[in-house]
Amino acid sequence: MRRAWVVLSLGGLSLVAALATGVDLYFYLTYLLLLILVLSALWSWLMLCGLQITRHTRAQHVQVGHLFEETFSLHNASRLPKLWVIVRDHSDLPGYSGGRVIDRLALRSERGWVARLVCERRGRFRLGPLVIASGDPFGLFEFRRKYPQTSSVLVYPATVPLNQFPQPVGYMPGGDSLRRRTHQVTPNAAGAREYAPGDGFNRIHWPSTARKGRLIVKEFELDPMLDVWIFLDMHSEVHVIRPVDEVEQAVQGRRSLWTRLNVVELDPSTEEYAVTAAASVAEYLIRNDRTVGLVAHGQHREVIQADRGERQLGKILETLAVLRTEGEMPFGEVVELEGRRLLRGTTVVAISPSAGRQWVDAALLLERNGIRVVNILIDAKSFGGTQDPLRLHEQLLATGAPTAVLHYGDSLATVLSLLSVAPSRKIWNPY
Repeated sequence: MRRAWVVLSLGGLSLVAALATGVDLYFYLTYLLLLILVLSALWSWLMLCGLQITRHTRAQHVQVGHLFEETFSLHNASRLPKLWVIVRDHSDLPGYSGGRVIDRLALRSERGWVARLVCERRGRFRLGPLVIASGDPFGLFEFRRKYPQTSSVLVYPATVPLNQFPQPVGYMPGGDSLRRRTHQVTPNAAGAREYAPGDGFNRIHWPSTARKGRLIVKEFELDPMLDVWIFLDMHSEVHVIRPVDEVEQAVQGRRSLWTRLNVVELDPSTEEYAVTAAASVAEYLIRNDRTVGLVAHGQHREVIQADRGERQLGKILETLAVLRTEGEMPFGEVVELEGRRLLRGTTVVAISPSAGRQWVDAALLLERNGIRVVNILIDAKSFGGTQDPLRLHEQLLATGAPTAVLHYGDSLATVLSLLSVAPSRKIWNPY
């Protein structure tokens, strides 16, 4: 538009000169400049007529380190060819843009392209809106049309494969079942009912079906002996972000798309290490048919009741994807408050960068109540913080609790897989 104002100003000056001098050349120049403005504006408007754009997202959720793809299609339904069209994508997914410059779009034709990105940051992100623009050959005008439709994509946190992890040990093998229904098949059958659409065939109780003459399915209850609760510290005052070297960041930015694919490089923050550790532990336990729950006080209180199966893993990853270190409650109070409702035989995985003694005392109190605690400490000092977990680590090891320390740059898969199982405590008996 700036060029159009320049041409309009020149036309105005020519008109003034023509009226002042009466020279025909100035009149011709004025008519020419005005004609160029009108034809350029008409050209730019016609270039957007009949254009239709669509976008198709293959999946509404993806994981950090995996490939996100979208398919775009620009259709020219008018009777005029389009010399060039700019497609601008205003998505807020970091590092992603589906925009393109399309040239020589013939009449009644369609042009498609695929936009790809290896996701490197978890969260919920907006896709769209789209804006298409075109103009005239002189660059005087650029007309735009906005497509306000938006959608969202959820980027799950990364998970690392674990070879082993301390397995939950029940307080008493073969103990009583929880009086809580579950859609998963467990060793505890609680009753029977009529078949409902959606019930799996492996739940059908065939003797009752033959006796009643209609489909009868079994109902199951959860087994508390396998419950694992992940307690994640999201207190805003204990997490640290490590400054990133600009040279290192530039080198990472120049890597090709296929080089980054399936490569997990966490942001240099205790938050990302803690969330990735929680997601990896949850995935490992659920893949091994364990019942897993999650507790975290971030933007608000998040409690996912213990359950098993792929659906439960999806719920946990979805919660972790948007969880941020905005909590106001110290981790010690979280452990003390949420640990009161846990039953004996439950296993708690506590993940925290805090070197405070309060949450450790709360964890030890849980152990005295028959709840096993596995501790994962994030070394905030290696991220540039001031809290050193060394003394806390030694104190936890002295109690016999399984404990690991994650430093900046450590391999989460190695550290968590080598997490030692606590030896059984020997109680001294003088008799």
